[in-house]
Amino acid sequence: GEGMNKYIITGVQGSGKGTVARRLVQDFDLVHISVGDIFRWHIQHHTKMGARVKRIVASGHLVPDATVEEVVRERLGIHDWNYGFLLDGFPRNPEQALFYLENYDCDAVIQLDISDEDVMARITNRRLCSKCRLDYNLINHRPKVPDQCDVCGAPLIARPDDKPDAIRNRLADYHEQTVPTLELFSKKGLIVRVDATQSPDLVYEDLCAKLGLKIPAATKGV
Repeated sequence: GEGMNKYIITGVQGSGKGTVARRLVQDFDLVHISVGDIFRWHIQHHTKMGARVKRIVASGHLVPDATVEEVVRERLGIHDWNYGFLLDGFPRNPEQALFYLENYDCDAVIQLDISDEDVMARITNRRLCSKCRLDYNLINHRPKVPDQCDVCGAPLIARPDDKPDAIRNRLADYHEQTVPTLELFSKKGLIVRVDATQSPDLVYEDLCAKLGLKIPAATKGV
């Protein structure tokens, strides 16, 4: 209907996807549907599905398509959005994309473009305070004293999943699975690409312009 926007957002970890998603959700009243968050909810609440997913993930496997599709079908069946939704962490492969396209419509698939080198640089420069959990980035948010939190003085650490090998695995997985998935959407003319190496504000302005969305005056540059 009028003013209803259904988007899928894709981008590797480190592309700034979380920031873009937060702003879109806030500015355009979209419902953020993160498949990863739904799985985490099930695990935390000890549901049957949570137990199933936990077992699969613990054994180092990806959650099977049937389970992912079940979660998406159930979540989209709630229809709790008035202005649309932003689907995140799905579809992960061509099978899931076909399932989506056969069952639901989509206005655009947002693709945040960033090279593997840029992702590596961004992520390996992230630090976290070991005590108060404040985030640092050695590129543009350096601590005043090296390796020490400005707020509480505790040592800064790298996140465990920010080790270069873990990042390389995630990137390989992304290229192997997500890139062929995007080709399916590309054939339908649904992909909207944005250069994710720009500043967060420019990425967002660029994206909204390409989607034909007018950013509310009050939130510009916030």
